[in-house]
Amino acid sequence: MFSEVIQPRFSETDALGHINNTVFAVWFEGARTAVFRIFTPELNLKQWPLIIARVTIDYHAQTQYGEPVEIRTFISRLGSSSFDVYQEAWQNGIKCATGTTVMVQFDYQQQQAVALTGQQKTALSTHLLSPADR
Repeated sequence: MFSEVIQPRFSETDALGHINNTVFAVWFEGARTAVFRIFTPELNLKQWPLIIARVTIDYHAQTQYGEPVEIRTFISRLGSSSFDVYQEAWQNGIKCATGTTVMVQFDYQQQQAVALTGQQKTALSTHLLSPADR
């Protein structure tokens, strides 16, 4: 598991004083940086090998301004050229949101998916979460 703590900004609140639901997609993307480094350690955009095929987010509890939020990032599925990144947002011991992003290793020149290497699968599998742990 990768873990990152975020301090919500005032600008991320909505009219009701909660963290706006659109913010979680941004937080989750930022917390995937450690996963991105498995594929391109320097985060070189000219050699970027990943695309997003799908993003889903479920909201479980209200998230408030003024209290830190921990983003936990796991790998929940490994395929031949794709994998799922499962993420959770926790505040004050409460799971507030979960999300799953389907990532595909992609060759932009050939415009097609590329198989994950054994080394990539090994690195990703060290963060593998079983379905029972969700």
